[in-house]
Amino acid sequence: MPDMAGRFGRLAWLWLSVLVVVLDQASKWYFESTLELYQQIVVIPRYFSWTLAYNTGAAFSFLADSSGWQRWLFALIAVVVSAVLIIWLKRLGRADTWLAIALALVLGGAIGNLYDRIVLGHVIDFVLVHWDRQWYFPAFNLADSAITVGAIMLALDMFKSKKSGEAVHE
Repeated sequence: MPDMAGRFGRLAWLWLSVLVVVLDQASKWYFESTLELYQQIVVIPRYFSWTLAYNTGAAFSFLADSSGWQRWLFALIAVVVSAVLIIWLKRLGRADTWLAIALALVLGGAIGNLYDRIVLGHVIDFVLVHWDRQWYFPAFNLADSAITVGAIMLALDMFKSKKSGEAVHE
């Protein structure tokens, strides 16, 4: 019997990407159907609220004020990154579980926001972290959270010693 893990790498972790997309889209649908644009529901006074916001740009609303071309640029970037992540997952070995989870999280988040961007023309955000209404972190969503957690995991993975037995250069 052929070694399925060897042939398909860590593609089995795509279930996590699908879960991220489903939870992301369900939460966006819920908040979009529940809240008016920019309406806030305070969850933890002075620190955390639900709100509905649309982002036509990238992270931190980068290029949000542009004429619309950024929608397709960011969609193209998301498609390319998603393809690279799938190929990377396929090439991972059995011992690369941490890396597979990180890649699956980033992939799920990228696809969740890609769907919004292509179908709606903007990304739906609904989580607002703030400090006493004087400082606001830009609104974000579950896809953004999955991308952030996955990116942190990728960064931490870089600090691990190489699996091939090579010494880490100091």
